[in-house]
Amino acid sequence: MADHKTGWSLIDNSSEAKLNEISRGYINFLNSVKTEFEAVDYFIERLERNEFSNIENSEKLRPGSKFYLNHMGRTLAAGIIGKKGIDNGLFVIASHIDSPRIDLKPKPVYEDVETNTVLLKTQYYGGVKKYQWVNRSLALHGRVYTKGGREIKLRIGEEPDDPVFVIPDLLPHIADKVQGERKLFEGIKGEEMNAIFGSIPGQTRKDQFKNNVLKILKDRYDIEEEDLASADLYLVPSDKARESGLDASMIGGYGHDDKASSYACFHAFMDIEKPDDTVLVLFYDKEEIGSMGATGSQSNLLEYLVTQVIHKLKGNADHLEVLSLLRKSKVISSDVDAAMDPSFKDAHDTYNAAKLGGGIVITKYTGSGGKFMSSEAPAEFVAYLRNIFEKHKVKYQFGTLGKVDEGGGGTVAQDFARYGMSVIDAGPPVLGMHSPFELVSKVDMWSSYHAYLAFMMH
Repeated sequence: MADHKTGWSLIDNSSEAKLNEISRGYINFLNSVKTEFEAVDYFIERLERNEFSNIENSEKLRPGSKFYLNHMGRTLAAGIIGKKGIDNGLFVIASHIDSPRIDLKPKPVYEDVETNTVLLKTQYYGGVKKYQWVNRSLALHGRVYTKGGREIKLRIGEEPDDPVFVIPDLLPHIADKVQGERKLFEGIKGEEMNAIFGSIPGQTRKDQFKNNVLKILKDRYDIEEEDLASADLYLVPSDKARESGLDASMIGGYGHDDKASSYACFHAFMDIEKPDDTVLVLFYDKEEIGSMGATGSQSNLLEYLVTQVIHKLKGNADHLEVLSLLRKSKVISSDVDAAMDPSFKDAHDTYNAAKLGGGIVITKYTGSGGKFMSSEAPAEFVAYLRNIFEKHKVKYQFGTLGKVDEGGGGTVAQDFARYGMSVIDAGPPVLGMHSPFELVSKVDMWSSYHAYLAFMMH
């Protein structure tokens, strides 16, 4: 990737060098990491290279100790014990590493005799506009676990010689009666999102097309059909992330929500040296479906990790001490906000909408309608964060997620707020959020990195 000049006078020479470093690294990250599995692998490889140790293998922690915790290969935490220990509370940044996608069902492979095709049955994951995912090249990523306990990693469709997969849509010539009266969001229905898996017949008379595909699956990857029931397999866009706009001011790619925040957070965390207070970064799974499950932020992972930290610093950790430490900790929920869409400005409160290039977005509250299901930051914590950002000359803006009655959304923030922690959402604005190819500004990526670094160092 070339180092294109941004043309913004607000970026000085040293900051522009950092902006270009982050942009290059982020594009490479997006092309390497499209699932939560791959994000955890990517982060751990770099943590271990920088002398971070698995906390569960450590007997003691002390000021300066660097640790991480890998939870099921899908969620990750990492921290650095500050020079002052934990007496001032923890400074936490939490993001998520899952993104909207198309999952395979437990029994995905079937043959359609009338069309001579083999297809994959799917279930969309997270909030998507289903029509955006048809007639485009998709890659198959994930893990398969055999009955014998072997783990098989799949990543098909990313290399130039790899096959890709397509969910076909009906051609416009004959679509009028079938699709013409449907509303936009129902143009493609969930059960119509079947991906073509193959179309060459095999040697058998029964299920000849399906059996040929299953033979390839066995010969190339040593996977039996029944193994697909114990698998986490996803269809994700095979497109490569790249610069966007004639001025190369933006990065286009899949998964900015929330890999833009998680990458900026991780990059800032890795640039910290000897913080005064203990810092912690968390990368959760399952946020796009409500943060439920063992690897989501509604699990007790945070309590478990904090218990480990106190125990290995002080030799004991009762529940009251854990909860007391959490109550005096401060958290940024590092998640993206919506950038105002220039073609659909009516969906936004333009006076309170975030804009591309305006810097990291502070989102005081999320939720929908009358702040339903919202985690709202107290005003004093907003002021605290403003003071840090202005002290370090961080470029920031305030934003809300659309007009009051136009919808809304949530983040992991509410799962920290229930411990009495001061928490607020802050991340880069994204255009085309939850689509297969989103846009983020390079300036907003840089300012998010700058903001997270400032918060952890305060």
